[in-house]
Amino acid sequence: MSDTSVNGGPQPQDGAPLLNGLAQYTRDLSFENPNAPRSLTPQEKAPQISIQVNVGAQQLSETDFEVELKLEGNAKVDNDTLFAFDLTYCGIFRAQNIPAEDLHPVIMIECPRLLFPFARQIVADAVRGGGFPPLYVDPIDFAALYRERAQQFAETPAQAQ
Repeated sequence: MSDTSVNGGPQPQDGAPLLNGLAQYTRDLSFENPNAPRSLTPQEKAPQISIQVNVGAQQLSETDFEVELKLEGNAKVDNDTLFAFDLTYCGIFRAQNIPAEDLHPVIMIECPRLLFPFARQIVADAVRGGGFPPLYVDPIDFAALYRERAQQFAETPAQAQ
């Protein structure tokens, strides 16, 4: 006999930790090509590409969390913007039987890691749709990003004193 819930998702067995993705969706997507059609002509210089990544989460219920992956970026040649994009991609995740001390890292590292390939493809498609070669965002080390943000947060109160 299979251990599945009414909705077909797996159920934790014997208190084993479980993380399920319940839904994922684009909350916001913006793409700008402010200098078209001039920006679509071949450029003499390689563009400078800048990308920022942010992760946020909010608890929806005892076990459910909405995780937000935000990718913002642009490509410029000198001071001229070729294109800019802003994507907020979200997922709803259910975390069960995860120890309290491990829950925050799981939500802020594993959940965005699961969302990233889909967000990456949306950015690539938007850039290609804007008339440029697709931009495939390099893989992101969400564990390193989490540690960096935790360190910044730990240093902030000390600087305020």
